[in-house]
Amino acid sequence: MAESQDSGYGRGKTGSEAAIAAPDLPYQPRDPATYRPQIGLIGCGGISEMHLRAYKNAGYEVAALCSRDRGRVEQRQREFYPEADTYLDYRDLLARDDIEVVDITPHPQERLPILEAAIDAGKHVLSQKPFVLDLDVGEALIARAERCGVQLAVNQNGRWAPHFSYMRHAVAAGLVGQVQSVEFAVHWDHNWIAGSAFDAVEDLVLYDFGMHWFDMAAVLLGSETPQRVHASARHTAGQDAKPPLLAQAAIECAGAQATIFFNGNTRQGQQDRTYLVGTEGTIGASGVDLTAQEVVLYTAAGVARPQLVGTWFEQGFH
Repeated sequence: MAESQDSGYGRGKTGSEAAIAAPDLPYQPRDPATYRPQIGLIGCGGISEMHLRAYKNAGYEVAALCSRDRGRVEQRQREFYPEADTYLDYRDLLARDDIEVVDITPHPQERLPILEAAIDAGKHVLSQKPFVLDLDVGEALIARAERCGVQLAVNQNGRWAPHFSYMRHAVAAGLVGQVQSVEFAVHWDHNWIAGSAFDAVEDLVLYDFGMHWFDMAAVLLGSETPQRVHASARHTAGQDAKPPLLAQAAIECAGAQATIFFNGNTRQGQQDRTYLVGTEGTIGASGVDLTAQEVVLYTAAGVARPQLVGTWFEQGFH
């Protein structure tokens, strides 16, 4: 009697598993060809360490530092730019004609008057995220910068994290065809915020931390315009932080979808994963956290594994 053959019923086809060379994409941050402005940094809190470390590694000149806390501004001066001048009042820093670019790091509530003053002083501005708490305020700031002839940028640094940067360049180069779906799933331990200022921020995960993934969803979806967004957040058993650490969002477009899932109370087995499917290929990134990511590109020709250099917290802030 003839042996029955597995028909593969109920299982989809699988693509080529042949190893191929990874496409050479310009995922690394690029410096201006000649422009080397002097930079002033306003706000010397926790995130300023990442900004200043990246500036130092890139060879940028930070000429002035400002904080209301004398101890903090002097600490950052000692750590990164001993020759930089220090200020306790941001208006004194903005009065300097030799400073062309200002990096403004305080939280949104305190940041708005500083942004307005910096733009009016004719400075190019890098604003920390989240940019504003009101869309009308954001539009007004953009119009203000246009009137004053200055650049206003927001520190959505995830775009230049090596894995996200490679993915967005792969999408832009047409390597995966038309994007159909983007899935983000982040499992990490965010309980370090307990007792800090972040512990008092409502919906912290979606509002502050998750801002990077909403931005990347918009970037990777490209021309697909979101039509509906559904989101929720919940407290989870055993968390130490006050805000909900379990959150999710679904973004619906006419021809694509994106999902974002966060569990900030993952004590063991942390994982950060992104998976993007297009009509011609798939690209994914995964690792134990947002700084250790392996990228894999699947196309009809085979599977490519680019060996990327750098981390989010360095290249992303470059």
